[in-house]
Amino acid sequence: MNNTKVFKMPFASVYPHYINKAEKKGRTKAEVDEIIFWLTGYNQQALQDIIDTKIDFETFFAQAPQMNPNVSKITGVICGYRVEEIEDELMQKIRYLDKLIDELAKGKAMEKILRK
Repeated sequence: MNNTKVFKMPFASVYPHYINKAEKKGRTKAEVDEIIFWLTGYNQQALQDIIDTKIDFETFFAQAPQMNPNVSKITGVICGYRVEEIEDELMQKIRYLDKLIDELAKGKAMEKILRK
């Protein structure tokens, strides 16, 4: 996979897929947003600004107010890779988010997803 293309992809182009994946399994947009806020420190207004201005993934994570200190507790396989072993820091952050959304779609409780 060409990482540069992924990094330059607007977050807004993938966000609806996160919501769709969750909603198809009976989960909500609010839960997707809660995961994003937990992981990155963004709030609703900041997320809306990111979507409106079509900020790419690289900038999305570079400008995140605060990556959650519990990200190291996110482990497992996503897209064939163990998230805790991904060496590229930005790709690892993207896969952390993918993994959390995947857990949501698989019916995991929010307190487990948010590593409480």
